[in-house]
Amino acid sequence: MDLTLKIWRQKGPQDKGSLVDYKVKDISEHMSFLEMMDVLNEQLVNSGDEPVAFDHDCREGICGMCSLYINGEAHGPDREITTCQLHMRTFKDGDTIYIEPWRATAFPIIKDLVVDRMAMERIQQAGAYVSVNTSGNTQDANAIPISKHAADEAMDAAACIGCGACIATCKNSSAMLFVGAKVAQFALLPQGQVEATDRVLNMVHQMDLEGFGNCTNIGACEVECPKGISLENIARLNREYLKASVKG
Repeated sequence: MDLTLKIWRQKGPQDKGSLVDYKVKDISEHMSFLEMMDVLNEQLVNSGDEPVAFDHDCREGICGMCSLYINGEAHGPDREITTCQLHMRTFKDGDTIYIEPWRATAFPIIKDLVVDRMAMERIQQAGAYVSVNTSGNTQDANAIPISKHAADEAMDAAACIGCGACIATCKNSSAMLFVGAKVAQFALLPQGQVEATDRVLNMVHQMDLEGFGNCTNIGACEVECPKGISLENIARLNREYLKASVKG
């Protein structure tokens, strides 16, 4: 395939960015989207130009680093996949593809397609863990009774890879689905109950400090999530927050 790429280029956080046109030829339909980007960068390097900066790591749909806005959709036109799992057979010969970084106040652009997502890390640091000291009184995990339904729901919430697609997709740049998933995975398990009140209050407080918007129940976050995280987790977050507020 021969393609026209319109890619957002920005030298640094304080610089003005713009879309720049590039042509790539003989792209195989079997390539992943990131492999196509590799071909472009090799072409740019060989011609003495600066390659396009974009995040990537595992290229297996696990790390969430490969976050790109492709033709106006987070991770591209397919569903429940990350950008690295998007294949070029999704496009046609002669297509024009728009490639942009996440757009959110809490995700400042570092360079080109790379954004700073440390705001999400700070939310997790505010409470998305179990820190109760069990030294000297440890129990085998299998000795703690958990219903199959609760375990399955907790695992579904824990599948969140923190890529930020939900935030980039939301018209309000809300982080409610992300925070909801991180709160829910512990709220459903007995190990998470000890710190449940502090966890949800601290994480929601940090989410507000980071400048994320409010949820208005559009549902785009669930549609664009590469792991299909359910909106039920936002409802659970709201319930957990209400209970914690009353206790507090």
